Amino acid sequence: MKKFIDFLEKLESNNIYYTLDKTRDEYIRVDISVPGEIWEVEFAAEDGDIVVERFKSVGNVEGEEALNYLFENFTD
Repeated sequence: MKKFIDFLEKLESNNIYYTLDKTRDEYIRVDISVPGEIWEVEFAAEDGDIVVERFKSVGNVEGEEALNYLFENFTD
């Protein structure tokens, strides 16, 4: 858990905004949004495993019509 706390403190000391979430058992996820990228960093509660996913924008800027695509394709 020390790595997790140290990571959060480093984000805060560098003024990098983050939120916390939990989407699977035994992992706490840190969501980080920076210009052009979204990072998901998961910390395992038991063994300290760290999983990082980074999503980079390809630079497409869309209008309001993109919201229709969101709801048409990703609603339960």
